[in-house]
Amino acid sequence: MPKVLYLHGFASCGEGNKSTVLTHFFGKESVFAPNLPFAPLDAIAFLEALLVSSSYELLIGSSLGGFYATYLAEKYGLKAVLLNPSTQPWLTLAPYVGWQKRFCDEQIFEFKAVYLEQLKMLQTPPQNGSYLLLLQSEDEVLDYTKAQTFYNAQRVIVEYGGNHRFENLDDYLLMIENFKNK
Repeated sequence: MPKVLYLHGFASCGEGNKSTVLTHFFGKESVFAPNLPFAPLDAIAFLEALLVSSSYELLIGSSLGGFYATYLAEKYGLKAVLLNPSTQPWLTLAPYVGWQKRFCDEQIFEFKAVYLEQLKMLQTPPQNGSYLLLLQSEDEVLDYTKAQTFYNAQRVIVEYGGNHRFENLDDYLLMIENFKNK
């Protein structure tokens, strides 16, 4: 039964570099990294159904997946590791309303304006969850200081340099495992 649920970012897929690194470290049977629905409310409903049917110990979310992980961690009292999380996706994703292509497989999808309102409805301040934030200062998509401020009462690690993709996740695997096991 998987213990780690990985939530990918906008226009990405469950199967990618980060989920591969996590699977190699935690084991194939321990990590589940699904493709998330494009509509935020559908994504949350899908994830909640997974959480109700399984006993996940840890959420790991990247970018938009970090936003979703915060909502779920607060609602279900779960631990979450957030990689360059989005804190205001209804603002940062506004320029992407329209037809888009997923990075992983080039599937075309429509990102609708109503999704921005759905995202705004899902905003949840980090109060009850337990978080480990991994931020990189050279994130070219999101201003890392917004997440640093939003999650200021949590454990926040800022690596100077890097990028939005957080390509050196393997450097933090032991820290993530320690956080999961606390």
